[in-house]
Amino acid sequence: MIQLEHIHKSFRVARRSAGMKAALHSFLHREYTTIHALDDLSFTIGDGEIVGYIGPNGAGKSSTIKVMSGILTPDSGTCRINGRIPWRQRIEHVREIGVVFGQRSQLWWDVPVIDSFSLLQSIYSIPDTLYRQNLEELTQLLHLEELLRTPTRQLSLGQRMRCEIAAALLHSPKILFLDEPTIGLDAVSKLAVRSFIRELNQNKGTTVLLTTHDMQDIEALAQRILLIGRGRLLLDGSLQDLRRRFATGRILTLAYEGGALPQLPGIRVLTQEPGHARLALDTTCTSTADAIKSLSQQLSITDIAVEAPTAEEMVVALYKEYQI
Repeated sequence: MIQLEHIHKSFRVARRSAGMKAALHSFLHREYTTIHALDDLSFTIGDGEIVGYIGPNGAGKSSTIKVMSGILTPDSGTCRINGRIPWRQRIEHVREIGVVFGQRSQLWWDVPVIDSFSLLQSIYSIPDTLYRQNLEELTQLLHLEELLRTPTRQLSLGQRMRCEIAAALLHSPKILFLDEPTIGLDAVSKLAVRSFIRELNQNKGTTVLLTTHDMQDIEALAQRILLIGRGRLLLDGSLQDLRRRFATGRILTLAYEGGALPQLPGIRVLTQEPGHARLALDTTCTSTADAIKSLSQQLSITDIAVEAPTAEEMVVALYKEYQI
């Protein structure tokens, strides 16, 4: 169980203008700006959930994960994960969590991946039997056979991320924090990582908190969405809730013969040329089925396609609503 209550975290950031004169002035009179990374943040995540943690750059996602990992101490508020306060009981806490930061590595750069894994075994005091069992399972599921003897610096980004995920799971954590784990990955690597996370959750009940800007990751994995903006929690719900709020429109692409496009309630013409048209449909006025029925009664339709708003478009609409 993850419980955050009224978490606040601020940073002082030095600011100065460009140029030597500004640099000298900054050396004598340094100016600071206070950044409120987390502002009264509260939420609860149950055991075995996969939660998508989304928001624009600078919203506070990584700061939240660092607080929950015990890396950062908040200015105020409480955080309890499986009954422990991360920054106070850090040694006991890190034995039950795995963390993957997409832009930072926990693997040693110049040594083979298997040597990094062996070092992590010593750091976490993983028994030999459990280590060999987990290594064999992770190697098979993440297809690491050809990578274990390769130095980290010689791996591609996708290969390294698979090894990073394996490294975070060698000690069988109950909770996995993933901060943009698919950043920069190709399509094949993304599918492999998503499949692995899904299997891990289903087979072992691992709780997963996933931050990403790739909404396909959220659609494929997350049962619940937390939206954060300017350090505050703005939305806590499911992807279905998001669709109910923002997927009230459809795009109809028609190919038809003869006749003029009829004027129907809830339908707006986006583009039109002889025999082809793109229409915007407001489903709060007219259902998709009724719109197609009405169009087919007045036109000889040869082809039709119906498009719903993508997850990215819905999230952009959400950002606009909250002005973030």
